[in-house]
Amino acid sequence: MKKFWNWARDDNTGVRTLYLDGVIAEDSWFDDDVTPKAFKADLNAGEGDIVIWVNSPGGDCIAASQIYAMLMDYKGTVTVKIDGIAASAASVIAMAGTTVLMAPTALMMVHNPLTVAIGDSEEMKKAIAMLSEVKESIINAYEIKTGQSRTKLSHLMDAETWLNAKKAIELGFADGILEDEKKRSQTEDFTYAFSRRAVTNSLLDKVKPKLPKENTGTPIESLEKRLSLIQH
Repeated sequence: MKKFWNWARDDNTGVRTLYLDGVIAEDSWFDDDVTPKAFKADLNAGEGDIVIWVNSPGGDCIAASQIYAMLMDYKGTVTVKIDGIAASAASVIAMAGTTVLMAPTALMMVHNPLTVAIGDSEEMKKAIAMLSEVKESIINAYEIKTGQSRTKLSHLMDAETWLNAKKAIELGFADGILEDEKKRSQTEDFTYAFSRRAVTNSLLDKVKPKLPKENTGTPIESLEKRLSLIQH
């Protein structure tokens, strides 16, 4: 069995990471008892919070539905990180994330489900009815995550909508943008180093010894009051 998923574990933090790269189930999961069980076994092989990296153009909607359900049922926190693309069925899986983050350059795409049908007019009507129900089931997942109306979500799917990270956040498909942890750490250090309160306290320490000492302490209190204005 060819797997489209891969698990890794951080020995330091204990956090498990799932990588979903490429097509979601190159072979349909319909009437497939092996692949879903294998995926579920891997998912439940550990416990605790998990991180899922997604870079997929989509694939089988049945597979996406089952993976979505498994992740929604998982007891730990699920953080989805989209570093490339989460299109079609992959966007459905992303909706299972407790938190969904996208790289600034990542894309998400939503569209109507597709199928191939052969037969007479009655068979075509059945195919249309089936696609309509599949679409409604996908909208269920989008609605739960985004809070958008079903009508709006349906229009987005009709138009085959491509979403960059900011647009996905605006519409509720994503919760935030992936940040550079190193850069954020440096920014926090910089902010702390140049804290206005720290500068004020440092200045007071230097000035106090040079001020005339009075029992009332008025000059120092006056200076502290003036400098306190700087902090605000």
